[in-house]
Amino acid sequence: MWNRGIVAVIVVSLLLTGCKKRKRVNLPNQDAPTEVSAAHAASIKSFELSNLDFRTFSGRAKTKIELNKQVNDVTLNVRIERDKAIWLSVTATLGIEVARVLITPDSVKILNKLQGEYIAKPFSYIYNYTSNGVNFATLQDLLLANVSSGLLRNSNVQVASATDEFIVVGVKDQLSYQYRINKENRPFNFILQEVGANQNLEAFYSGYANNAGYNFPNNLALNIVGDQVSLKASVSYNRVSFNEQVDMPFTVSGRYKVIN
Repeated sequence: MWNRGIVAVIVVSLLLTGCKKRKRVNLPNQDAPTEVSAAHAASIKSFELSNLDFRTFSGRAKTKIELNKQVNDVTLNVRIERDKAIWLSVTATLGIEVARVLITPDSVKILNKLQGEYIAKPFSYIYNYTSNGVNFATLQDLLLANVSSGLLRNSNVQVASATDEFIVVGVKDQLSYQYRINKENRPFNFILQEVGANQNLEAFYSGYANNAGYNFPNNLALNIVGDQVSLKASVSYNRVSFNEQVDMPFTVSGRYKVIN
């Protein structure tokens, strides 16, 4: 059943999180940071330059969510105003909207429409599902398959190249991360872990296509695994647009019970 816990985990986890294991690359020793070489710095710069430079994003996606072995098919609508707000709407079968979310750099607001409940929390509410090193920019980059400059710009990062990919590994603010990047300098795999913790967040990006001049992945496989939760999501966009006017309606009527 769609209870409060499921709705909350779904809408937050969709921002944070692949469905299958890949070979891991050993992370650099976080106790012995090394100077970033000129070659590594140049590679990182090229990855950043290939990030999507946008004002707004809007997308609609068919999404299959598996939470602790319970599977639900939903429609996910995502709207982003760069560096300002992320808006999500989750619609179940028969077009019934079950949840609406608005995230800003300072706050998280969730409407559980099925239960008639409203949650308004500071951004730190996200840390119930991930580590304290994740910020609004990290979530934005995860959704748009951008490499996160906030993670890459530190001394404890390494870049390696293979025949058809680049691999970037590093540690920052007690977060270990790994990017696997294709020859077009766009990531196809991202792993994020809190050092010393069991929680694992992973995203796979595929189906890259030109959308209004933007090289955007139409498919995302998302996964979050922790001590008490296992969630997988398969997201397939059927509509994407950039730099158009976006509305983020979020009205809370008196019928909603405020959850503290």
